[in-house]
Amino acid sequence: MQQTMRKFDTLCDIIDRFDRDPAKLISILQAVQAEYRYLPKEALAYIATSLNLPPARVFGVATFYAHFALEPKGKYVIHVCDGTACHVKNSQGLVNAIQKKLGLTTDKNTTEDLLFTLETVSCLGACGLAPVLVINEDVHGMMTPQKCVEALDKIIEREAQQ
Repeated sequence: MQQTMRKFDTLCDIIDRFDRDPAKLISILQAVQAEYRYLPKEALAYIATSLNLPPARVFGVATFYAHFALEPKGKYVIHVCDGTACHVKNSQGLVNAIQKKLGLTTDKNTTEDLLFTLETVSCLGACGLAPVLVINEDVHGMMTPQKCVEALDKIIEREAQQ
């Protein structure tokens, strides 16, 4: 219950920070997602009420932009490029290695502990580094399945020490 109240207080603070202005809906959604790593459905309903907007409008904005997520994402979001250059250089092998290492599937792309989320993207704009993946903001070029596993192992080790 205490944790729920803290989350509610945080949500109220975010909405207040943007002066409860409906014109700032996208900025509010971005701030909420930055806080929770996704947009909880309860938060969307509360935002709609707080801004005096129809819930369908808030939900429509949240689902229109690919940047927003309605399901929890991991602390580390892995984007594997599957653009032409990366695809030709076996980006699917990277996806397979990551899925195997983390126990993920095409239907389940986030680990149970919410540490990792795996997503494929059409292009990361780093074709000269193909195949490429990005973990949060860190670009990893000329990757192999083994290098993917090593990068994940480093993160897992670092997280275990915290």
